[in-house]
Amino acid sequence: QVQLVESGGGLAQAGGSLRLSCAASGRTFSRYAMGWFRQAPGKEREFVALIAQIDGRTYYADSVKGRFTISRDNAKNTIYLQMNTLKPEDTAVYYCAASSISYYPISTGEYDCWGQGTQVTVSS
Repeated sequence: QVQLVESGGGLAQAGGSLRLSCAASGRTFSRYAMGWFRQAPGKEREFVALIAQIDGRTYYADSVKGRFTISRDNAKNTIYLQMNTLKPEDTAVYYCAASSISYYPISTGEYDCWGQGTQVTVSS
């Protein structure tokens, strides 16, 4: 089980940018697919983006496609979520997650390790 530590959340204006980081422990980081999820008040946790563990293939939710970019630095055991053109509806707690189960996990149940979450607030 990999340990995940998230950082980079905070306040931003609509149209602005933030960059989230998720540092993973252990030398087996490359064995895990990684993803970002978010949960807004009163809403269920929803998928945002993923990056596969082998070839780095990425996939995005329609709501963030073209605005957010997920990336992976295996040398630093870290993944990132670059968020551009932020909207008030992006306001949520963002969670980093790791999957040792699936090559291409697009659902919550396919992840077995989760970070503590980091708050992102976007004002209009």
